[in-house]
Amino acid sequence: MKTKYSYYLLLLVGVMLTASCRPDLLEQDPTDQLSSSQYWKSESDATSALAGLMSDTRYLFNRDYYLDGMGEYVKMRGNSFMDNNGNNGRAYMGRWDYLPWGFGGWFDNMFKYCYGAVNRANYVIENVSAMRNATSGEKAKNLDVIIAECKLMRALVYFRLITWWGDVPYVDWNVKSNDEVDHLSRTPIAEIYQHLISDLNEVEATLPVKAAIRGRYSKPAAIALRGKIHLYWASWNHFGWPELDTFTPSESEAQKAYKAAREDFRAVIEDYGLDLFRGGEPGVCDGPAEIWPQGTKIGGVDLSGKLKSLGGATNLPNYFYLFLPTANGDSEFVFTFEHGGTSTSQGEQLMRDFAGRTVQYSQSWVNPRANIADRYQSTITGDFCKPMQKMSPSTTARTTPNSSLNPQTYANRDYRMKASIMWDYEQCMGMMSLRETGFTPYEYKNWEGPLSVFEENPDGTVTEKKLTSYNILSTTGYVFRKFVRNYAGQERIDGDFNWPVIRLADVFLMYAEADNEINGPTAKSIALVNRVRHRGNLPALASSKCSTHDAFFEAIEQERIVELLAEGHRIWDLRRWRRLENVYGGPGSTGYKWYDIFGAQENEYWVNSPSLQYEQCYIFRIPESERNKNSNLTQNKPWR
Repeated sequence: MKTKYSYYLLLLVGVMLTASCRPDLLEQDPTDQLSSSQYWKSESDATSALAGLMSDTRYLFNRDYYLDGMGEYVKMRGNSFMDNNGNNGRAYMGRWDYLPWGFGGWFDNMFKYCYGAVNRANYVIENVSAMRNATSGEKAKNLDVIIAECKLMRALVYFRLITWWGDVPYVDWNVKSNDEVDHLSRTPIAEIYQHLISDLNEVEATLPVKAAIRGRYSKPAAIALRGKIHLYWASWNHFGWPELDTFTPSESEAQKAYKAAREDFRAVIEDYGLDLFRGGEPGVCDGPAEIWPQGTKIGGVDLSGKLKSLGGATNLPNYFYLFLPTANGDSEFVFTFEHGGTSTSQGEQLMRDFAGRTVQYSQSWVNPRANIADRYQSTITGDFCKPMQKMSPSTTARTTPNSSLNPQTYANRDYRMKASIMWDYEQCMGMMSLRETGFTPYEYKNWEGPLSVFEENPDGTVTEKKLTSYNILSTTGYVFRKFVRNYAGQERIDGDFNWPVIRLADVFLMYAEADNEINGPTAKSIALVNRVRHRGNLPALASSKCSTHDAFFEAIEQERIVELLAEGHRIWDLRRWRRLENVYGGPGSTGYKWYDIFGAQENEYWVNSPSLQYEQCYIFRIPESERNKNSNLTQNKPWR
């Protein structure tokens, strides 16, 4: 592992120079040099350095939605390589598409940039610690908090490193020369786990119960991250990690970690007054579009299968509003990375990646796959609906019960469906030149073509209302509504939504998972899962769904799929649960096929794949470029 200290030092300076004018952590006085004779003199210097560290670490996590393209429910058509400073994809560089196989060798750059973040954290810790040792009183306490937040950043980055690569070199000092690290061997994952837990214990004790300003961190963030690390450690010990051949799983260790995870998640849930967004209430949900039934004639006009009304978008479920910048600061967001918004060079690009051309010329790189629709359960029965019938466009397809092209097929579904994806004749707010252009309807493969709505008038005549469809580059049949702002005023790359690393709903589900592994279903865990379901206006779980460990596990997985869609969690759940083979068929199978809503095959992967291809997705390749520089870096088993 070669650490180019001077490069990372300059990178930190560059980030600090982009500090923006906001009443929060990002509002820091910029500096043009880090000379110890002029810097590291005041608390504001330390705070500014922390802001730089957080802003730069953010780029390792704020586009984790790309990673959902490595699972089975999201298709990545490409990615926005450029960050807002013109840097070519600092963390996620190197891939155009994120595919559900073969991804274990794609992230050499992420490995490098993670270590850049680690060393930047160590650099700030060393210098702020020196300041702290020379002071006392309230200033010393404030510097202690800054050091704790740096250690929180370092722990988060190391959690990513061990989750993806297993054993990695552990560096907790400020590297000043390549000679200090170019001989390091990989540190066993068990040892790194202990380092992270120890650090987070210290961080929890130091951080305030509530952050003083937006963008800083508090105790719940540290506890939630510690709980998640415990949960993953438990999973690796319980389900095994054979591709990491230096690791020996232990069920007793798994149970110990499950209990530690459960206690951490309990503390986050109960001890800090946190709650789900808008109390976890579902809110109001407009219905889908309506189609004139077969045989309908009005005033001599045959309306069979024609569009009667568009899907409503005036009243959207609360879940939709959770993912707008207006929700920033809500207590559901336990651990987030802040963005600066317009004219700060620190905006997020969610609109560019998720929306289509009629929304500020966005790109629609990220699309829901057609198979996600069948994961949204009935608000009436609380169970899965009959799988949708995929049909080619026709007047009968628009009226056939259970057809994917019949808007009424989407009625009475989990409210999170309406809040997350759009199907034919759904609407979103169009925007151009930072102004609203009115609702625009979506229709698959209608590239900004005409769309007609036939409305009956009071006098018995029919009016044809001609519209322009939502021009979007979906190849699946669905597009995202989630993350797409429904109000104007910000460019497609200048959003200020605070990207969630950990949400409270995720904590609910992780608690239930850990508790289930210890005791099986309990009343408390079932209640937490039902609270997450309630935001989708779903009834409580039927007794058959929570009567056994395995049934409740499936219920938890179901909620994780729909609740955390496109937030970057799915592939890591599949890996830690050893479920890639369950989803894709296993070695030598006929493969896994994806179809669009017309029933046309769009992708096929894992056809006759050998076991090695699965193994290489369970653990990533140690970059050969790093091994060429350091002969002590061994390679992971499937990549030898």
